[in-house]
Amino acid sequence: MSRPDDQEDRIPMTAHLSWPDPKFEPHEALAPDGTLLEDDEVNIGTLEQIYKTMLCARRFDERLLKLQRQGALGTFAPIKGQEAAQIGAAACLREDDWLVPSFRETGAALWRGADMADLLVTLAGWNAGNDLPEGARTLPDTVPVASQLPIAVGIAHAGRLRGEDAIVMACFGDGATSEGDFHEALNFAGVLEAPVVFLCQNNGWAISTPRARQTASQTLAQKAHAYGIPAAQVDGNDALAVMQVTQEAVALARDKGQPAMIEALTYRMEVHTTADDPTRYRDEGEVEEWQDRDPIERVRKLLVARSQLDDAMQEALEEEIRDRIDAAWSEARDRISRLEETPGTAMFDHIFAEPTAPLRRQRKEFSDQEEAAND
Repeated sequence: MSRPDDQEDRIPMTAHLSWPDPKFEPHEALAPDGTLLEDDEVNIGTLEQIYKTMLCARRFDERLLKLQRQGALGTFAPIKGQEAAQIGAAACLREDDWLVPSFRETGAALWRGADMADLLVTLAGWNAGNDLPEGARTLPDTVPVASQLPIAVGIAHAGRLRGEDAIVMACFGDGATSEGDFHEALNFAGVLEAPVVFLCQNNGWAISTPRARQTASQTLAQKAHAYGIPAAQVDGNDALAVMQVTQEAVALARDKGQPAMIEALTYRMEVHTTADDPTRYRDEGEVEEWQDRDPIERVRKLLVARSQLDDAMQEALEEEIRDRIDAAWSEARDRISRLEETPGTAMFDHIFAEPTAPLRRQRKEFSDQEEAAND
């Protein structure tokens, strides 16, 4: 059966977004050795900024892992290996666009101007780190898998009802495509023509479940076609290719009010979260194979070849990033020490605008217990 004529008219084609043929070829632009695969114009200035942010995200990730192992932070999801997929995509957004993350978008958050100290305070277990500045359009991390996706569609639809041309980028992993929220979100986006770019970072593993055991679909991108949404696959370790595909999806959403989905093929080179032991379910040889496709190294090699980066510049950048992370951790520790003096009843402050009777009762019981413990 073919689609209704009105759908034929409303879904335009682009260079990389596919409809309706589900035979996807992952788009690539930058080889692992840093050479360009096509004779395209490259915005070196933007690529330099992407490289700096990817390197900063990697070093920040490494520090987070050390701090968590020392007991200073709680469980978190490392992003090592996925920097290009999320930062290359986030680089295509305007400041007034929305970013709706899952729980592994530290790199995208840093590109969008997130304060490292805020991220550290949050990971130390304090909600104060999630206090959004006035006008901020990057939402806090979402831990329940795929639950952020219907919210992203609602934000996009509401923006269009208000006459805005801002779009929404909703980030999620391959495991989310097996959740009902994913399908409901795409269905609503297709029906409402909501300007959402669905960014799936397919890192091959839904915790310990490999991609092959999760779904029989040839690709995850083709799932979007069931809802009348064009889609694309891209090499998620290729920052330049991610930018090229995302720019098309963003333009489609902004100019035509149409959703799109991108499946970025990447790899999680670290643990799923710090509560995970991947050695129990995946082969170390697989990790080593993907290390040869490190997304940061690809861009570094291109910049070196273009004489935009040398050893001295690299060393200076590493030092700058270390100083920035050190300063953020120092600030975060000061804030955490002050927050530790906060009464425990503060947990009840931001649940409802008007506390319910059960909440008031629970708050009083908790307060009485706190006072008794301090006597």
